[in-house]
Amino acid sequence: MSKLARFALVAALFATIVFGASARGAFAKTYEHGRIVFFSNQTIGEDDIINGDLTVLFGNVTCESGAVITGNVRVYSGQFTQLDGCQVGGEAIELGTGQLGSLVPWPDVDLSNRALVDQNRHVLRHIAYDVVVLFAFLLFPVRVRVALERVERHPGLSAATGTLAAVAVVPLAILLLLSVIGIPLIVVEVAAVFAGLWIGQAAVAIIVGRRLFELLRPHATPTPLGALVLGLIVVSASELLPTVGWVVTALVSLIGLGAAILAFVRETAFTNFTQTPPSIGGAPPPISGVPMRSA
Repeated sequence: MSKLARFALVAALFATIVFGASARGAFAKTYEHGRIVFFSNQTIGEDDIINGDLTVLFGNVTCESGAVITGNVRVYSGQFTQLDGCQVGGEAIELGTGQLGSLVPWPDVDLSNRALVDQNRHVLRHIAYDVVVLFAFLLFPVRVRVALERVERHPGLSAATGTLAAVAVVPLAILLLLSVIGIPLIVVEVAAVFAGLWIGQAAVAIIVGRRLFELLRPHATPTPLGALVLGLIVVSASELLPTVGWVVTALVSLIGLGAAILAFVRETAFTNFTQTPPSIGGAPPPISGVPMRSA
């Protein structure tokens, strides 16, 4: 082998080692203030560094060889798997039923019950959804107010409009998908549907909260934000009920979506459909003109 060939082989080996090490370090992650993992399964990869504590809430975490955790590992109703080579500076603590019960207001709950854990996740998802609805109310107060008027004045039309919109979502998405130009509009359609659901649910929640507040305190008028929070609590509690919860969810979603759609339409455009026709056999309209004289 010539000197040039040996030099090229050594250079290639050196480049492989250097670039391989740099690429390996590029994928490594460093968490400066600890890390929290909740409701998911995560893996702390090789060469990852967590400067602080690792907290696991209702999830599973696997620590691979080469990973470093400088603090403690606390697991709440989950599992922490430490492979050989994973360095933990503190101690791994898995809180059981009794220890976790001292931290939450329901100390007699058995967290080993899988159905109960799923129910807790369901409740937390409802709370997160309510926070999004509250954000939509703060972001679009005018549309929520108009949707509120639509629900109060035209509840049946709101439900019908929401039902038609729910039925037309999938065919419209298929038509947009078949056309090359309309593919980007699918994202707009999805965003519009979610925005309509959030605005409509805010309007329905305000109505429910206002009615309940008037029953509790007839001589007081709640603020829109107070009525919204109270209504979200009542609606969410109704949606969590077994057997009938899905009915409440469907009813609130359809009426709210229809009211949100009507909030972007002038009321004069659909009032003709809601006006009741004159009754048959009623009094005839007055006859105008020059009064008749007797001969």
